Amino acid sequence: MALVKRFVPLLDRVLIQKLKPEAKTASGILLPESAAKAPNFAKVMAVGPGRRTTEGKLLPMGVKVGDKIVVPEYGGMTLKLDDEDYFVLRDEDIMGILNEE
Repeated sequence: MALVKRFVPLLDRVLIQKLKPEAKTASGILLPESAAKAPNFAKVMAVGPGRRTTEGKLLPMGVKVGDKIVVPEYGGMTLKLDDEDYFVLRDEDIMGILNEE
């Protein structure tokens, strides 16, 4: 985790870690790994400062560290840090934020 904390995305990029799929259904049935579909949910691990406009004004990011987000199934760049897979996406590629109830 130490390397992840030192990674700082540039501009409007976001470092995310995809969440693991549930191994059990709501009714308690255990699923084999081949049947558990990977969700498109991820946790934001690091956020860049934002993108600049042509006038030089800094546009704020839409997410912050710790947010649970919805991401596209494909896209982004894969990074292997501390033997874990992480992804770098642009802020505009994130589809939404999942709020806690």
